[in-house]
Amino acid sequence: MVIRARASRKAALLGGFLACAVAWSGAQAPTTPPSTPPPSATAPKPAAPAKTAQPVPTKPTSVKPFRYRTAHPLPKSAKEYYSLLWGADSFSVKAVESGEIIRFSYRVVDPAKAKVLNNKKSEPALIDPEAGVSLVVPSMEKVGQLRQTMTPEAGKVYWMAFSNKGRKVKQGHRVSVVIGTFKADGLVVE
Repeated sequence: MVIRARASRKAALLGGFLACAVAWSGAQAPTTPPSTPPPSATAPKPAAPAKTAQPVPTKPTSVKPFRYRTAHPLPKSAKEYYSLLWGADSFSVKAVESGEIIRFSYRVVDPAKAKVLNNKKSEPALIDPEAGVSLVVPSMEKVGQLRQTMTPEAGKVYWMAFSNKGRKVKQGHRVSVVIGTFKADGLVVE
């Protein structure tokens, strides 16, 4: 009921506004004095039609956002080397948590060879020569180190998180990960 009353008030106001506008425009219409020649004799030439702006054609691009591309995948020979020697492949280094943490992950192919990667006694380090830093895995009071150290199983993916306080290591940097005797060079931070 209230809505109908508001709608009818709006319609009445709109109708009144339109009536005033029509009356005002009629009152303001210029009157031609009788001494002037008829409008057809002195009518200016019609203006050329206005050119309308046409949209600029654009080429469709097939560029994918950075987060969906593999920045610089390891060469096939490097993948074979790491899987044969260290029992792991599919290495990835990603900046997470707004760049405060760098996450290194890998997939185990041969659990016997990959034990070095999950050894609790070895201290992992992420080295970025471009930034001139060496990051370590932080140890939380109640959680412990931010890494997985259980016995590796074939086909599972394991990870560890490096503290990047000050965000010195950035996306696109090439880094090395060192865990005991294991070393992976040339990994690109995504």
